[in-house]
Amino acid sequence: MEKIDKNKLLGEEDVKKLLIKFSVPAIVGMLVNALYNVIDKIFLGQVSSLAIAGVHLTYPVSLIIMAFSMLIGMGGNSLSSIRMGQGRIKQSEKILGQSFTLQFVLSVVLTTVLLLFPEAILRKLGSSEALLPIATEYLSILAIGIPAQLLGFGMNFFIRGEGSPSTAMGTMLIGAITNIILDYVFVIVMGMGVKGAALATIVGQFLSMIWVFAFFLGKKTSLKLKRENLRFELPVVKEIVALGLAPFGMQIAASLVIVVFNLQVNHYGDDQAIAAMGIMHSISTLAFMPVFGLNQGSQPIIGFNYGAKKHDRVKEAFKLACIVATIYMTLTYLAMMFIPETLIKAFIMNAKDIDKVMPGAVSCLRLSSLANPVVGFQIISANYFQATGKAVRGIVLSLSRQLLVLLPVLIIAPRFLGLNGVWLTYPISDVISFLLTLAFMLKELKLLNKEIELESLNQH
Repeated sequence: MEKIDKNKLLGEEDVKKLLIKFSVPAIVGMLVNALYNVIDKIFLGQVSSLAIAGVHLTYPVSLIIMAFSMLIGMGGNSLSSIRMGQGRIKQSEKILGQSFTLQFVLSVVLTTVLLLFPEAILRKLGSSEALLPIATEYLSILAIGIPAQLLGFGMNFFIRGEGSPSTAMGTMLIGAITNIILDYVFVIVMGMGVKGAALATIVGQFLSMIWVFAFFLGKKTSLKLKRENLRFELPVVKEIVALGLAPFGMQIAASLVIVVFNLQVNHYGDDQAIAAMGIMHSISTLAFMPVFGLNQGSQPIIGFNYGAKKHDRVKEAFKLACIVATIYMTLTYLAMMFIPETLIKAFIMNAKDIDKVMPGAVSCLRLSSLANPVVGFQIISANYFQATGKAVRGIVLSLSRQLLVLLPVLIIAPRFLGLNGVWLTYPISDVISFLLTLAFMLKELKLLNKEIELESLNQH
């Protein structure tokens, strides 16, 4: 009965109410998930900005781990939502089982690689010799938590997709609250520094994973994790991977770009500039998470109704998500322009070297966020194509902002503008990607409107 009610909910309830119901928990969840990395920097920054710089050097690795989680989690959930919209519940459960197995295998591989070669990896990521011991200590401990991160975060997409957004939010809250409490205990009270911050992170991740397992092994879920669905079936795996490639590509591109950022900052700046970039990325991560949460909230609505051929509801959900994202990103732009010092002080208020870092961090934050008002539409549009099963277009649009446009700008602009050219890379690429996305979506909306007209004629 619960399963039928959830399907009826996605296909019939008011789209505005659905978007709120699914997006608010997702937004909270994404913000909470972002806090894993950001909270560590906040606590460590009370000691020294170099600790922030060292942890920031591991950020590309964190993005790669999250990328694999999203590859399987978002890809599997997108496919599962479409199958549920078609009434194929058993197939949805098979997708769930395949996704679980894929995430487990990937977690073992990633953990092994990071434990064997931490220093070599960090040198390739742009670490100086001064920052290498800090970054290595943090990364080596972080690697132990990879299975918990992949299985907890990745499977959480399915909890939200099958109609339990509040439970999905609980997954994130448990881990983040644990992380915050233990960061204070380990870093501030016990003085464990970077080691304490890393331990706090992985303890929170393991508790989140336990919460997710308890849900799928319990009675509240409408999708059951069954042993017979765990064995690989190549056709299903291919479909999962195809639909997960857009968010995966976005995260991998983001990781690659940050590595190039680190190398460029090392060339045109110093370790203090890397600290400034670490602070900027932490603030930007928190700022962008609500848009990604809105993506997650709108995905099952768009995917289900597209599968059920209710294109008017697909259009309404997309339009509402774009409006909300644009308004919100404009507000983040205003905050970063007018109160940057207030945002930055949250990270280095008590640091001894605050006066050295603050001017560079303010410049970095303001310049990098100049195009924020147009970013919301671009992100929502890329997600639309993924949610409707049009993976190739989703990949192109996702990569346009994160790699295809941004990387050339990042390499060229600093040659003429120095360190400011590094910071201006984001707004330049955001504007170009926005124009490309607009062209894609105008064409797609014409096709969607034709489908709506046909549905209207058939009803009459």
